[in-house]
Amino acid sequence: MELLNQIWILFKKELILEWRQKYAISGILLYVFSTVFIIYTVFIQVEPRVWNTLFWIVMLFAAVNAVTKSFVQESGNRQLYYYQITDPIAVLLSKILYNTGLLLVIGMISFFAFSILAGNPVRNYSLFVTAILLGSLGFSITFTFISAIAAQANNNATLMAILSFPLILPIILTLLKISAQALGLIQDSSVDTDILILVGINAMLLGLGLVLFPFLWRD
Repeated sequence: MELLNQIWILFKKELILEWRQKYAISGILLYVFSTVFIIYTVFIQVEPRVWNTLFWIVMLFAAVNAVTKSFVQESGNRQLYYYQITDPIAVLLSKILYNTGLLLVIGMISFFAFSILAGNPVRNYSLFVTAILLGSLGFSITFTFISAIAAQANNNATLMAILSFPLILPIILTLLKISAQALGLIQDSSVDTDILILVGINAMLLGLGLVLFPFLWRD
């Protein structure tokens, strides 16, 4: 019960900080809309397979910009204060939950922007929304933990790139396959298996983060 209370308090703290620093979310939304508009001016009407690829490229880079600041923006004094009063698991989970919600909002806004400017080839909306939800969760878990490592390594951007690529690659490949099903590009009865694989990847990454983060936090 104490852990849940700490998670809720830290989650509200993230919301308050984001509300005070509106430039962060504003910059991400500007990136999304400007990128989609450029796609519109170049392609006019985007072929569904290209639409699927471009959507997840936009989501990936939006996730990088939105999530990797999680621990990087925390000052050393603030982290020391959290270390004294909170459970490290509560710190990690609160940031993952907040980043998942933020990416889910960005994903739905991106979908709306793509639909307006680049067409809407989606046939199975429930499956596509499921892909956005699981993708947001996977990006959040991966980049939040990588951000924590980078913060301890003096914000080493090269380290973030090296660690992120092998972790994010299976998520991206699975998302592309699931969303291709939602767009009707492929007919594959194993879509339920792909969803379970993505859930399993997210669960494995979350478990790894929960095990390793307390050791990282103590350093």
